[in-house]
Amino acid sequence: MNLPNKITLIRVLMVPIFLIIFNLDFQYSTYIAAIIFILASLTDTLDGYIARSRNLVTNFGKFVDPLADKVLVSAALISLVEVGKAPAWIVIVIIAREFTITGFRVIAASEGITIAASPLGKLKTVTQLIAIIALLLNNFPFRIINIPFDIIMLYISLLFTILSGIDYIYKNKDLLKLDEI
Repeated sequence: MNLPNKITLIRVLMVPIFLIIFNLDFQYSTYIAAIIFILASLTDTLDGYIARSRNLVTNFGKFVDPLADKVLVSAALISLVEVGKAPAWIVIVIIAREFTITGFRVIAASEGITIAASPLGKLKTVTQLIAIIALLLNNFPFRIINIPFDIIMLYISLLFTILSGIDYIYKNKDLLKLDEI
């Protein structure tokens, strides 16, 4: 197993650690969970950089890397719903978009087509990560100046989630072969 794939697996293993720490009841548990979430998120950039720069891209990595990202983000968002920090309907929309686009990618892969991440998709990811981190940090430091940055970022991430989902579907609508229905 190559280094990028090992880093991806570390991200997968960080999810249960994040969940355990997040759910422990001590004063700084969400802050420690936020640090774990940030570190796990950074491994995505690191494994991708190493894989591309060293020509270590593998089918395993193509499969597990996006799965690890979705599991990490979904686990964090669902946990935030559980403690009342994120509205369930927003999380449902975000997760539904991820399932939809993953389905598109599976169809594309079965036809030998790779759907690369779009700029909107990357923006969606960045805004989701910022929103999750802000929510995990209880809106620190913005709560000091009474700005709901965490909720603002959650709605911005929702917007980019919807826009990027529409963009992926529109650009790849031919994969659905609607004329076969």
